[in-house]
Amino acid sequence: MLPSQRPLFEIPPGIAYLDAAAWSPLPRSVSAAGVAGIAAKARPWEFPRIRNEDGVAAARAAAARLIGAAAQDIAIQGSVAQAMATAARNLELAPGQRILRMADEFPSLCLVFERLAAERGLVVEVVPRPEDGDWTAALLAAIGRPGAAPLALALLTPLHWSDGALVDLDALAPAVRAAGAALVIDATQAAGVLPVDVGRWQPDFLAFPTYKWVLGPYGLAFLYVAPHRQAGLPVEEHNGNRPSGGYAPGALRYDRGERADPVAPRMAAAGLELVLEWGPPAIAARLAHLTGLLAAGLAGLGTLPPRRAPHVLGLRCPGGLPAGLVERLAGQGVYLSDRLGVLRISPHVWNEEADLELALDRIKSSLAG
Repeated sequence: MLPSQRPLFEIPPGIAYLDAAAWSPLPRSVSAAGVAGIAAKARPWEFPRIRNEDGVAAARAAAARLIGAAAQDIAIQGSVAQAMATAARNLELAPGQRILRMADEFPSLCLVFERLAAERGLVVEVVPRPEDGDWTAALLAAIGRPGAAPLALALLTPLHWSDGALVDLDALAPAVRAAGAALVIDATQAAGVLPVDVGRWQPDFLAFPTYKWVLGPYGLAFLYVAPHRQAGLPVEEHNGNRPSGGYAPGALRYDRGERADPVAPRMAAAGLELVLEWGPPAIAARLAHLTGLLAAGLAGLGTLPPRRAPHVLGLRCPGGLPAGLVERLAGQGVYLSDRLGVLRISPHVWNEEADLELALDRIKSSLAG
């Protein structure tokens, strides 16, 4: 099993940071890449700007390797929200058709499409949280529901962001394609841990940021664009994606402005290289071990999703979470999140078994109090 990688991070003893699904600390090597990028901006006469493109190319190539894509299929974006705006601009959606998504979905994934639906007269079908926890079955039933409006677009994720409940895209992606609909995937909470594979799922668009599971900076995301979607219009137009008046090849036409940032792409490439070196299967096995220990320790305190991802654990307490619980835990060195009334616990490779012992002790004491 992959051992704890805590020495690679600047995490002091007594800190149980179990909130990777929100915001990951930077590995030392990623921080060093950022410092090198800042030096390039601080003393630009010593660093030709053309070198910044090397960081962009390295980040693009590493992101492509992670999800089984070609580098030319990856666009550099500023956020998943920008990636979704790019996707929305390049989908042909007709009035009376249907957009499908899960309930309580993250705003970055769905807000632009809700506006688009209102403007174009589409129906947005929100699949409610299933009582048995089986999102896959509920979504499959919605895709093929008799009498429903024609399905134009499915907005899907490999797991629900709030509690880690799994969604089987291996089953859902073929059903979406069989319905003749487009597929847009937000892989924010999956890329770097779960086996994200665009060749297997064949999405039209798939996006993920760098600041969570792939240990990179804030303000940078990647957008996979299927080859048949690479002739559309970008959200931003600039010399980077229109170098000679015409559009850049492949998904590069969708690159954001100021992509040759000397800092963020270098950091993203460094974080992705670490993840690729360990390998998502090894990371998933390590995190499944940790969340398994947490689940056993939380037994009797509430309910967990019956089908859950290996790296995100969502505890629903009877009567809901006590007010101020997350803040009290943070004051005791335990960092978690409250997401839609769920206590979300999300370890990563920096965590050790001692972190779990501290967290379980503090959680039990706080809930008992």
